Amino acid sequence: MTSPIKIDIWSDIACPWCYIGKRHLEAGIAALGDDAPDVEIEYHSFELSPDTPLDFEGSTVEYLSERKGMPVERVEQMLEHVTGVAAKAGLEYHFEKVAHTKTLKAHELLHFAKAHGKQLELKERLLKAYFTEGGRVNRIDQLVGFAAEVGLDADDAREALESGRYASDVQADIAQAGAYGIQGVPFFVFEGKYGVSGAQPAEVFANVLTQVAGEQERVA
Repeated sequence: MTSPIKIDIWSDIACPWCYIGKRHLEAGIAALGDDAPDVEIEYHSFELSPDTPLDFEGSTVEYLSERKGMPVERVEQMLEHVTGVAAKAGLEYHFEKVAHTKTLKAHELLHFAKAHGKQLELKERLLKAYFTEGGRVNRIDQLVGFAAEVGLDADDAREALESGRYASDVQADIAQAGAYGIQGVPFFVFEGKYGVSGAQPAEVFANVLTQVAGEQERVA
C-alpha cells in the first residue's frame, strides 16, 4: 500500500489564478476516476502584492490602473479574460465586488485551520468570499465568521487572530517560497520534488499524479 501523494501548494487568497488552479487540480484528480491516487494537500502562505493597503476603497479596475499603472482598457480586457477562464472551471467571479486588502490575517487563519484539520474547507470558503461575495478577508470579525462556517471554534479562531499566534508560520511559508525560487502563484510541489507553476489544465495535473504514483509503485 503506497502512502498518499503529498501536494504542497503556495497560494494567495487574492490570486484569481489560485482559485482556478485549485479547480483544475481537483478536476485532474477526478478525471483519473478509480485510478486516482490518494493525495494529501497542504496550502502554504504567499503574499502576491505586499504593497496592497489594508482597505483599498475602489474597484478592481481602479486598483490595477492606479496602483499598478495599467491602462484601464487593458485592465478591463484582462478581468474579462480571467472571469471567462474561471467560468469554464465552474467559478463565478465578481471583480466589481472584490475588496482589495492585505491577506496576512487570512493566511494566519488558514494555519489555525490546518492545526484543526479544516484547512481545505477554509481555503475554499475564503476564496469564494473574496472573488464571489466581496468579503473583507483582513477583518477579524468576518474571518471568525468564515471559520465558524466551516466548523471551527469561533472563540479559538478570534484568539488566534488577535494574538498573532500563527504570524510566524505565515512568514516561514513565504520564506520557504523564496528559498524555492517561487515568484508567482499558484505553485504546486508534488512529493517535494516536482514543481508545477500556474493554473495548468486538469490533464497536466492528472499526468503528474499518474507519473508520481507510478514511481511510488516501482519503489514499493
